[in-house]
Amino acid sequence: MNPLIACCGLDCEACDARIATITNDNALREKTAALWSKLNGVTITPDMMKCTGCRAEGAKTPFCDSLCPIHNCVREKRLETCADCAQMDGCPTLERITANTPSALENLKRLRSSEQAGDEAAEAAAGMTLLGIL
Repeated sequence: MNPLIACCGLDCEACDARIATITNDNALREKTAALWSKLNGVTITPDMMKCTGCRAEGAKTPFCDSLCPIHNCVREKRLETCADCAQMDGCPTLERITANTPSALENLKRLRSSEQAGDEAAEAAAGMTLLGIL
């Protein structure tokens, strides 16, 4: 599973906070902090713009690390992403993201499909092993 797809399906690889972190781009960090402050109605400083990805090892923004309701829900349920949740479709918490960013839902559906395909392949291989084919 791609660790740069966030719990909610957003693509961390394209996130300006992550890009500013890995390239050490202070101008982008400042621009992103200002935009996120405006969009979220809270003060976000450039120092808070240090993140390597929601599910990747390393630094996290305070929002992604502890304030994000989606990340907190996934942690509480001990899941990797919303794609692993039976209530993904129609989840009002997830819809806060997917309503404005349809690609996030597409990413989650792709993750779900690839996981199901992997599970089916593993089950088929296990069945063949039991039959002495493998």
